[in-house]
Amino acid sequence: MIRPLIMSFTLIAALPAILIADEVDQPGMPEATVEKESPWLITPTVSSDPKLGTTLGAVVGYIRRFDPESSPSLMTSFVTYSDTDSYVGGLFGDMYFDGDKHRVMTGYINGKIRNEYDDFLGTGASAKTEDNMETFFLRYLHQVKGDWYFGGQFISSDYVIGAEGFLDLILEQIGLTGFRSNGVGLVGEFDSRDNQRNPHSGNRFVAHNVAYREGLGGEESFDAYQINYSNYYAFGDGHVLATNVRGRWTHDAPKAGYSSLNMRGYTRGNYLAEHYSHLNLDARFHIYKRWGASLFGGVGCLYEKVSASDEGDSLYPMLGGGIFFILKPDAGIVLRLEDAKGEGDNSAYYLNLGHPF
Repeated sequence: MIRPLIMSFTLIAALPAILIADEVDQPGMPEATVEKESPWLITPTVSSDPKLGTTLGAVVGYIRRFDPESSPSLMTSFVTYSDTDSYVGGLFGDMYFDGDKHRVMTGYINGKIRNEYDDFLGTGASAKTEDNMETFFLRYLHQVKGDWYFGGQFISSDYVIGAEGFLDLILEQIGLTGFRSNGVGLVGEFDSRDNQRNPHSGNRFVAHNVAYREGLGGEESFDAYQINYSNYYAFGDGHVLATNVRGRWTHDAPKAGYSSLNMRGYTRGNYLAEHYSHLNLDARFHIYKRWGASLFGGVGCLYEKVSASDEGDSLYPMLGGGIFFILKPDAGIVLRLEDAKGEGDNSAYYLNLGHPF
């Protein structure tokens, strides 16, 4: 009973951003009376899960098209605070230049997260930890031919996990006290989507690696490889079926560099493994004007995992649904309110910007 009430309150909190967006550029309005869409974006964010509790935040964004042939670029800043006295803030840029020939993605994140686990690393024990993190990343892609892009990336992360008493000794013994890592890698991408942030058709395939090295200032040398494929199929009156397949594999990684289960309904970082892959389906239905609804589901798989005591728990299913509103149609910026249910007690709801893929 409480969960639907909280989600209703979350939607009410987002109404100012929705109402302002809905007043601009209404279909059927005379051209002389249509206001120019504001390049600014201000919206709340809300999420809730068993580990972090309820998290409130805000996003301030600025949209700019650097040239007529390029996709709209988005620069944002955000801050979040949870009822576990955790906070995270950061900056993010997703930019397109020279007719989409050059693409730059960059970001900086800093925060302190106090985690409360009901089932710490699958042991069945409750625990509390305090994580201090700072991350910077930069990716550049250059158009090689048509929908093909090639480039490189740099990632720097400083992550420290702390706990009290006996739990701190356990974290140290299994190698989960955090670490400092710096890495570089190559990126290849194929992108035929009709819109970068709210696609109705096309495909996107990304393959990249990160070589973390002590010589770059990191504590250990290891490698990580990722692939990410999405397909978008339009049907009916504005409906879309989005499919996503993703995987991450590591080589010689310390436990702090392992892959995390990354699916809605599960707390990221609660389940770890050397390797991870998932399949997600997301059906997006056009309801009325800028309003839509979504139904989604998927399954994730961990390989050589260290986070659960039962090897039979390597598959993690997920189901959910929600509603969304298109805040900025030209830039494809969407505000989604959704509820996701994972295996067992894993569940979460979110009010976030953007589709998950």
